[in-house]
Amino acid sequence: MADPKLVKDIVEALDIRGGSTKRRPVHTVGIGATGHFIPSPVARDFCIAEHFHPPSQPEGIPVDVRFSNGMGVVAEHDGWSDVRGMAVRFHLTDGKSTDLVAMTLPVFFAPTPKKFLDFALAARPVRCRRETPWQKIKDYLRLELPMPDPYPGQTERPNEKAIAFANENVWAQPAVIDASSIGAPTSYVRAMYHAVHTFVVTGKEEETRWVRFSWSPIAGVLNTDPLKPPEDDYLKQDLIDRLAGDRTERFSLVMHIGEEGDDFNDSTQQWPPHRKRVMMGTLTLNHVPEDQEAHSEKLSFNPWHLTPGIEPSGDPILRIRKDVYEYSSNRRGGIPCPFSGVKG
Repeated sequence: MADPKLVKDIVEALDIRGGSTKRRPVHTVGIGATGHFIPSPVARDFCIAEHFHPPSQPEGIPVDVRFSNGMGVVAEHDGWSDVRGMAVRFHLTDGKSTDLVAMTLPVFFAPTPKKFLDFALAARPVRCRRETPWQKIKDYLRLELPMPDPYPGQTERPNEKAIAFANENVWAQPAVIDASSIGAPTSYVRAMYHAVHTFVVTGKEEETRWVRFSWSPIAGVLNTDPLKPPEDDYLKQDLIDRLAGDRTERFSLVMHIGEEGDDFNDSTQQWPPHRKRVMMGTLTLNHVPEDQEAHSEKLSFNPWHLTPGIEPSGDPILRIRKDVYEYSSNRRGGIPCPFSGVKG
């Protein structure tokens, strides 16, 4: 178990003006959907986890999914540049389940819990400032990221402090640079999501591999036009409309296999793009429940909620996220994380 004080400090460092302790401290705004997952024919060769076995029902393995905006505020700013989240719960047999928590960044902000706390405290929102064109040119000449212009009505944001922190801490640069320029998706189902951390999977011959997972949208990745005024509230209704009637949306689950020389325990380090990839299955979304409080907002996902065949790596951020998610869930009165199918 992680240091309880460090866990508490991390959660409270993520609390910002406009948020609520009755909601998640980040990825505060979201919407839930349901559907099913069907593994690919080769999935069980690479991982013996139950959800990669041929399903007992033709419709596949039931799933609950929550999409979210990364900002820790209750107000919905769907058109603002922001990290998005996709948390998936696979419902297995005998009441058990397993989670896969992902976001639109391929890397995390810090390699250790203490460094993440330092980042979270340093990157708290402050008053926006708008750079002149000449200041932006100077930034480019110094090989630094120019400050993006504030959105209409935006008075505070983390960009100023996050970029300044990344300029002093090289390990924070990949995630901060991506987060500062990521844009806004036209739909939750038009974005790619990465589970970030490395996991250890066991294959059918009991061989082990170090892997990372990502969700690739069948509809393709598409962002809004950054030159047009951003909309505040469209992502939820877009998902409802896309899944109305008999309509569906799909994602492919891709497993990236690490090789010697890749860092398996540091989620700030991205693996080379030419690593072997295996298509592990297809996720089909087909319904948005009316009772979002019960089906999404009270649900507690956890990246440590695993099942036999998938084990955590030695990533210290993955380790502390287990306790951070549980602390956050308990604070907001969420349904306890169901580790190994047992409610805590």
